[in-house]
Amino acid sequence: MQYSLFLRKHAGKFLLLVVALLLVSSYQAHSQQKENSFVIENYYKVKWGYADEFIDLWKTNHYPLLKKALEKGDIISVTAEKPKLHSGEDTRWDFKVTIVFKDIKAAFDPDLTTPYKKQLYPDLDKLAKDEQHRFELLLSHWDIPTEKIVLP
Repeated sequence: MQYSLFLRKHAGKFLLLVVALLLVSSYQAHSQQKENSFVIENYYKVKWGYADEFIDLWKTNHYPLLKKALEKGDIISVTAEKPKLHSGEDTRWDFKVTIVFKDIKAAFDPDLTTPYKKQLYPDLDKLAKDEQHRFELLLSHWDIPTEKIVLP
């Protein structure tokens, strides 16, 4: 009886303590995850007039695989960008994808998304043809591992 009275009297404080502990734990896990993360920027230069088609193919065929790796936790985030204006041909890129991997091992795992292909794409022949076409639209592609610089 005294125990239940104690619980009713202090339930709010107990709940607040549990929430605070969960938040601290989540922050520590997120901080540790960020410390071990590995970032790669992928740049794509596409044949003139085909950038939108390339991006649509990427969103249809490759992004769902990355989302599965996100769900599993091997990837922390995926962002995509395209320039608003054009630049000179020698510096032009049409599409940039930044992937934050949980660690360097995940970043260089050649089979990171392989397990999801059959799950997401029952017709693997069609996927292969679509991906072949996507790469036929490319003029060049480069991947740049990046790291943050701590500023004073």
